[in-house]
Amino acid sequence: MTTAPSVSVPSTVQAEAARRAVGAIFLVNGMVFASWAVNIPSVRDRLGLDEAQIGLALLAAGIGGVLSMSLVGRWTTRWGSAAVTRVSTILFLTSLLLPILAGNLWGLILGLAVLGAANGVMDVAMNAQGVTVERALGRPIISRLHAYFSLGGLIGAALGTVLIGRVPMLTHALIVVAGTVLAGLYALRFLIADPPEPTTPEGSTPAAPVSVFSVAVLLLGAMCFLGMLAEAANYDWTALYFSDVLGLTGGAAGIGYTAFVTTMTAGRWFGDVGRARLGDERIVRLGALITAVGLALALLWRDPVPATLGFALSGLGLSNVVPVMYGTAGHALAGRGIALVAAIGYGGFLLGPPVIGFVARHLGLPAALGIALAGAALIAVVGGRAFALVRGVDDQGGSADERRPAGAKS
Repeated sequence: MTTAPSVSVPSTVQAEAARRAVGAIFLVNGMVFASWAVNIPSVRDRLGLDEAQIGLALLAAGIGGVLSMSLVGRWTTRWGSAAVTRVSTILFLTSLLLPILAGNLWGLILGLAVLGAANGVMDVAMNAQGVTVERALGRPIISRLHAYFSLGGLIGAALGTVLIGRVPMLTHALIVVAGTVLAGLYALRFLIADPPEPTTPEGSTPAAPVSVFSVAVLLLGAMCFLGMLAEAANYDWTALYFSDVLGLTGGAAGIGYTAFVTTMTAGRWFGDVGRARLGDERIVRLGALITAVGLALALLWRDPVPATLGFALSGLGLSNVVPVMYGTAGHALAGRGIALVAAIGYGGFLLGPPVIGFVARHLGLPAALGIALAGAALIAVVGGRAFALVRGVDDQGGSADERRPAGAKS
């Protein structure tokens, strides 16, 4: 198996520079993601599409992401996460122009498929690079990196609020692309090479690659799926819950969404401190339990104040579930492990919103959001088994202490 070339261990200064660089890459990813999201209504209106057609186009982005995620693990193994991150970052940032320039539905579908595929590659590669930097530093950083993504989303949404309606949509997209590409090109210079692949005790033969049929991969992927489904449910349906079920109107209907995003960002910003003190397994299971309690509060006590508190708890609880799953896969299963877990988990984003919409149509939105509650509760229950299996992979592929960042308990 061809592997990325081995390099000397980076110095502390190089590792710190790489940490800041990867944070910037997560941030520009979030900015571009949000910049597309806030322009969806404008693109729909310009092309004269109905909800079914725009839904089909958005599905193309999700499919492109899942397909690319299933391949990128091989690329990071061959060329290293730094190289794949550099290429995919520039591709993703510039791909924002494709759906903006689309002249018809099929052009939009193709543009979003490319955008989604580029995002899928970038997602896996930048997380794999984050794991590499985490190892070099010897301390947890993955949750903070995902906080930068959330922060980038807030910046992108705020910029869209300022520019949409004041400048042409293409001008808005060009401003975002130019700014993020310049920032990305600067940050990408500081990425570091991956350590060599783990070897057998004899030190001569590379360790066997993780199989897609590995129980550890499937269970981690299933937990990531449930976590992403719950995230998507909160992102896509919170405002509708406050308007349709609680009866709030205008900007007040966004209070629950704002609470969710705020606590999600804050939880990720300080999540690595929790990882160091509690360990990955506890922070995931405790977070999932907090999410289940928060959603139960919001769905059972149908008043704006407790509902806002409930969605705030949901954001706090979910904040570290997916980042820790990515980090766990990366440390135990290398770059291909992240790719496989991410590909399975991303299905939660892809399938979650339409499934909840279908159930809501027949049973009501509170019952439909109960799916996210049940998923969070299931993570809390089966999480111990998933981490036990991952520890078994650690024991086979190398010392867990060699792979786990300093201070992170099992």
